[in-house]
Amino acid sequence: MSAIDRRAVDAVRRAFAAIDADGRRGIWIELVDRAAALAPGAAIDSAVAGGAVRPLAGTTFAVKDNIDVGGVPTTAGCPAFAYTPDRHAAAVRVLVDAGAVVIGKTNLDQFATGLVGTRSPYGICPNAHWPRLVSGGSSSGSAVAVAAGHVDFALGTDTAGSGRIPAACNGIIGIKPTRGRVSTAGVVPACRSLDCVTVFARTLGLASDVASRLATTTPDPADPWSRAAPDGIVPAASDGWCIGVAALGLDDFDGDPRAARRFDAASAQVVATSGAHHELVDVAPFVRAGALLYDGAFVAERFEAIGEFVVAHREDVDPVVAGIVTAAGDIAAWEVFRDRTRLQELAQSTLATWAAIDVLVVPSAPRVPTVAEVLAAPVERNSMLGRFTNFVNLLDLCALTLPVPTAFDEDDEPPTSVTLIAAAWRDDLLVSVARRLLADTPATRRTR
Repeated sequence: MSAIDRRAVDAVRRAFAAIDADGRRGIWIELVDRAAALAPGAAIDSAVAGGAVRPLAGTTFAVKDNIDVGGVPTTAGCPAFAYTPDRHAAAVRVLVDAGAVVIGKTNLDQFATGLVGTRSPYGICPNAHWPRLVSGGSSSGSAVAVAAGHVDFALGTDTAGSGRIPAACNGIIGIKPTRGRVSTAGVVPACRSLDCVTVFARTLGLASDVASRLATTTPDPADPWSRAAPDGIVPAASDGWCIGVAALGLDDFDGDPRAARRFDAASAQVVATSGAHHELVDVAPFVRAGALLYDGAFVAERFEAIGEFVVAHREDVDPVVAGIVTAAGDIAAWEVFRDRTRLQELAQSTLATWAAIDVLVVPSAPRVPTVAEVLAAPVERNSMLGRFTNFVNLLDLCALTLPVPTAFDEDDEPPTSVTLIAAAWRDDLLVSVARRLLADTPATRRTR
């Protein structure tokens, strides 16, 4: 990432000015007191002036409100659940130590249960630039705060696609690292074994820089699912890449022929700019694996995380979220083991694909629905959005979502978005492919 030539205090003031100028509800849950944000900014400027190294000095960031920021309430989108932590989550601490300043906590689908951005008592999170459309979830507020220019970058979480769908809906970059690469200590869990801390930004350079700083070199004792990269992970040489492009039909795009044409054009751009070989890939085993997340027994882990609270506070919980979580409590233990075996079978069936390709290109979502569509059919539209995201954490893959504008885009919709997927610990390879495509240009198309 190129050096940021600005003072931290000025960056904080600009962030609050942008938030004030926007004025829309539903993006932020709680802002840090302005004086409390300016004080660390001033301390950072003083330290840098004295020769200290603060690589993220001059940047501001937002934090999804299921990730702890010391002294600021964590609600997970549910006021009755709120508590005030006395320390930062591990990921937040890394960024603060590097000189970035927290501006506040952002809205989300309650308890990170949803891909739509509509399941919150703090209001529907508006799309950054396309008001008819959903903002995506569950990291809705974090993506919108970045896309709308409130902050430089933001933290989200991703269990089923929550760090990728909002990026696609708002036309920005979303990085979902390898599972366990970033500590989730200080994160309210959705599914502990699958949860990932994610990064949103408008440029690939900043997104990848932040994501790399968050990566642990050794497992975090405070996060039992944290892990270190195995030895011998070396990105493929650029002249040896093979890009796999999902072979899809009209049904894969929720019956939208224009969405299909947009993906064809965008995936062709990925292949052309990467300089790699390519082949079509049957993604049916991946999609079947993803279906296990909500249609199978793996959703039981959501009950383990928050089930007791939801049962005891049913009236305080979004009805859709409550229905998903309470139903998960009825899943028998034997069903979990059955589905673990089924998942392993599907994972084995994808090994030949990964032996042949380095990166898989899929649509970030079949299409972006309207708010009205989601309110009319919340579960069905949510399932549609997760078609190409739900399998990634289950199959232990990493992913990077990015906008790839095409000639088929229109002014009343986000630019075409694709997601690059690779095997665990190939995060840097995804950045290399994306860098060729974007050349680190600003990703968001402003239309508001």
